[in-house]
Amino acid sequence: MERSEELLRVEGVCKSFKKMMAVNRCSLEVARGTITALIGPNGAGKTTLFNLISGFHRYDEGKVFLNGCRIDGLRPDRIFHKGLVRTFQISRELEKMTLLENLMLVPAGQCGERIWNAWCRPWRVRAQERQIRERALETLNFVELYHLKDHYAGNISTGQKRLLEIARTMMADPEIILLDEPGAGVNPTLMNKLMGYVRQMNEQGKTFLIVEHNMELVMSLCDPIIVMNAGSILTKGTAQQIRTDERVIDAYLGG
Repeated sequence: MERSEELLRVEGVCKSFKKMMAVNRCSLEVARGTITALIGPNGAGKTTLFNLISGFHRYDEGKVFLNGCRIDGLRPDRIFHKGLVRTFQISRELEKMTLLENLMLVPAGQCGERIWNAWCRPWRVRAQERQIRERALETLNFVELYHLKDHYAGNISTGQKRLLEIARTMMADPEIILLDEPGAGVNPTLMNKLMGYVRQMNEQGKTFLIVEHNMELVMSLCDPIIVMNAGSILTKGTAQQIRTDERVIDAYLGG
């Protein structure tokens, strides 16, 4: 399929919490092969929209399509198996497990998950586990966490947890990755590393939708940029178009 084809489409999505309308008839498209940003002031509804797309919130109205198939109303695990993975503002690592174990748990459909395979086909279980382990080690090496492979995930730094989340999404091998503020709480050096990993994964065919407040990251990494305000889509364009749009300036500065 061509990189310009639509991969994710959101149509007229609404979500309210009691009397507050968090997402109001929101519609957007993400083209295959892009690194698309979703930006907006605090309280614009960005994370709520992520939670709706990925199945963590129920919709009041609207439809969401992935590869032309509706995914609204599906559980998060079903959406995961259809090729959409998301990260969170606060990392959700399995803190009592090592980094290597965190990654080895990710691939779906492992034959060792079925007890009869462990009894009747142990050689198959061992062979697949070796393959997953090798891939996990390669992934940890890619994000420069190999030296911490046997450390508990709960004991590493905030920045390293961001890298671990990137590694876990790689192990899932999704079609589209939703990154929720990947730059939050990381230093400039690590920020540059994260941007580099996203670019490399994009070159390998992965599509990204990124919520981020760091405008330097957004303007240098993402195209197109979608702006959200007060629960609705305000505009969409290139970095140059967005930074000079009076509506965007007003939304951020309260004009």
